[in-house]
Amino acid sequence: MLTLGVRGDGGRSHIVASPDLLAARGVEVHETGRGGDITYHGPGQVVGYPIVDLKPDRCDVHRYVRDLEEVLIRTAGDYGIEARRVPGLTGVWVGDEKLAAIGVRIARWVTSHGFAMNVSTDLEFFRMIVPCGIADRGVTSLARLLDRAIDPREVEDRIVVQFGEVFNRAPVAMASPVSIR
Repeated sequence: MLTLGVRGDGGRSHIVASPDLLAARGVEVHETGRGGDITYHGPGQVVGYPIVDLKPDRCDVHRYVRDLEEVLIRTAGDYGIEARRVPGLTGVWVGDEKLAAIGVRIARWVTSHGFAMNVSTDLEFFRMIVPCGIADRGVTSLARLLDRAIDPREVEDRIVVQFGEVFNRAPVAMASPVSIR
């Protein structure tokens, strides 16, 4: 699935595949209310849509996005990967390649939407678009960087721990999905 953000045309102009190719690959295009440009969502990604009330002490959109980046940077670090921020570009990067995309929406200081971290994602789907509208950089995954298979559920567990640390919240066990308070 391709999702469009709210910036400009949402990234519609960054779809480089023909409608026939999208249909043949079973790729649908969906408009969202999140920030950012176009991205791909599919199997092998860990997608997190945290719902957090930022009031009263975290009412800062940029801080929230940087904190999400920090969660994912630390998660990559758990695997020995040195991920980082790139000034002026939202997301988590390893070299010139994006490992995780972030697009959020905040209404009345309550967050929605969130992030997509490529774990064992088929990166060929990103060839159908200009990911996040950034033409001069690539996309990568944990499996590609580590040259081995990785279970996305294991990565989910690590994200939960890192989210709890960065946001000073304690994980609460649930059947599914995970909740952090």
